[in-house]
Amino acid sequence: MATALVDFDTVLATYDPALGLEVHVELNTATKMFCGCPAVFGGEPNSQVCPTCLGLPGAMPVVNGKAVESAIRIGLALNCSIAEWCRFARKNYFYPDMPKNFQTSQYDEPIAFDGWMDVDVDGETFRVEIERAHMEEDTGKSLHVGGATGRIHGADYSLVDYNRAGIPLIEIVTRPIVGAGEKAPLVARAYVQQLRDLILALGVSEARMDQGNLRADVNLSLSPKGSGVLGTRTETKNVNSFRSVERAVRFEMQRHAAVLDQGGSILQETRHWHEDTGRTTSGREKSDAEDYRYFPEPDLVPVAPSREWVEELRGTLPENPTTKRARLQGDWGFTDLEMRDVVAAGALLPIEQTVAAGAPPQAARKWWVAELARRANDAGVELAEVGVTPEQVAAVQALVDAGTINDKLARQVFDGLQAGEGTPGEIVAARGLAVVSDDGALGAAVDKAIEANPDVAQKIRDGKHAAAGALIGAVMKEMRGQADAGRVRELVLEKLA
Repeated sequence: MATALVDFDTVLATYDPALGLEVHVELNTATKMFCGCPAVFGGEPNSQVCPTCLGLPGAMPVVNGKAVESAIRIGLALNCSIAEWCRFARKNYFYPDMPKNFQTSQYDEPIAFDGWMDVDVDGETFRVEIERAHMEEDTGKSLHVGGATGRIHGADYSLVDYNRAGIPLIEIVTRPIVGAGEKAPLVARAYVQQLRDLILALGVSEARMDQGNLRADVNLSLSPKGSGVLGTRTETKNVNSFRSVERAVRFEMQRHAAVLDQGGSILQETRHWHEDTGRTTSGREKSDAEDYRYFPEPDLVPVAPSREWVEELRGTLPENPTTKRARLQGDWGFTDLEMRDVVAAGALLPIEQTVAAGAPPQAARKWWVAELARRANDAGVELAEVGVTPEQVAAVQALVDAGTINDKLARQVFDGLQAGEGTPGEIVAARGLAVVSDDGALGAAVDKAIEANPDVAQKIRDGKHAAAGALIGAVMKEMRGQADAGRVRELVLEKLA
């Protein structure tokens, strides 16, 4: 039976939320973490495996040096300290998609630790403290066939693809984020958005949430308001969109409050997020560290990055996100409110790429924040998954600037882009969307509008030129939005002078 949720405002009146985020980032190395198998997405099942990543007896792992480099750069970008010496460990648990029956990870000696990232939500800055960023390997992927949910319960049988087993992962773990109150869901979303932008700027991962390159585990607990203690937490696993991160935090706050209000206690457990219903369901009771029986990996030597190498990598870091945001706002001439809307929509990176492709900043903001963000929201997807690239947006704006189409027709071009109908120019030609500037066709439409609206025409003859808007609107409707509005106004005033 579904839990009856407590109203969100009521939750905030009674409880203080604390949240934590564990973000897993798949690195874009050419090979896996401990073997030479290709680390690419989408191969035939079980075609990218070897004795090492399958955990066969006698196979010996070797650390991927590029993965270590990427881990250090991520740590430095998150203001972390970089370990002078660290080790891998075996995390023991049985999962069918982990062929060794243990995961090679890092436990008490992570490569990066004690960092932070500042995120902005509605003009308020929250400092998210990073506890650690450690290296590990990804698991394989289980496919449950049959049943309605795609999960093992109710499935007819299960298949396992080990291609992903051994892909290099960096897990970034925050300390508890407290004091966010009503903004807790938005802080969680903003942190994951900004972290993804940073990962992309570093060039260490494709960071595609739809492909699992970047996914978040959302930890949430409630405590009595003003108590200053942390409640029992739940961990919602593998949330794979910004929107879902926000919704998962909100839902768990309301669910926790319902349980606590009824005198119940929160079970420390993992939970599954359901995108279709916007709810979580119970997974398994959450294990503590001692349950995993960690011990140092005997087949791998410790990692000891020299200070010279660390400083060399520090010099490769991209611009700090907060500094970059302020610089771009100045370069683009956006107001504080405009920039706040850009950040809230997760549109900073696509706008930057659209401007780099030649579009004016305000035009790029208009299309991404208003038009494309609305389409993404209606489809329940992230902005990056809306089906339109920054280069295409710049091409559409170029057609507007050239007078080939207007803003109304541009929206039809975006329809065509989402439908995969070709380039903006090809869509304009195929759909016949070009603006009509021919005086013959426009003049005939203006004459028809004047004849149909004699009262409006008389007002214009009497010098009330503002009334021309009604006739222009009639002409635009007659010509399906394809008339050159500026030329139509000139013709109306010429004919009624």
